[in-house]
Amino acid sequence: MLLVRRILAAVSFSSKLKVFVFLLMKDPVMESNIAYTENRPWGRFIILDESDAFKVKRIEVSPGKRLSYQRHTKRSEHWYVVAGTAKVTLDGTDRIVNALETVEIPAGAAHRVENPSETDLLVFIEVQTGSYFGEDDIERLSDDFGRA
Repeated sequence: MLLVRRILAAVSFSSKLKVFVFLLMKDPVMESNIAYTENRPWGRFIILDESDAFKVKRIEVSPGKRLSYQRHTKRSEHWYVVAGTAKVTLDGTDRIVNALETVEIPAGAAHRVENPSETDLLVFIEVQTGSYFGEDDIERLSDDFGRA
């Protein structure tokens, strides 16, 4: 994933995310460099790259599913929708986010993403920045799968 780190170091934040997403969509060879995949009740996430300064994930949300309504204390997130349509809840306000649109999630903000489609997969790229990126930096406020 040296290529990803070079991209992240070379260009501005919004530009680097667009370049990374473009490469991810166009280069199937990148699939072979995936470090880690984890299945969840709502779909799966794939860690594409990480360092002490960032973590990049591909998140796939199955039709009709949604993630926990949650917040993180040690990281912010930037989402770039690649395919499908997302219903995003940010601090109690819902909005629709279409493919090629982005969402900023500041540290401490309550948030959730939902796939409102009955047939299409929702895919987005998540770039985390902050001081800690562990899965235990999640305060679940509500959850469809009994994890809150």
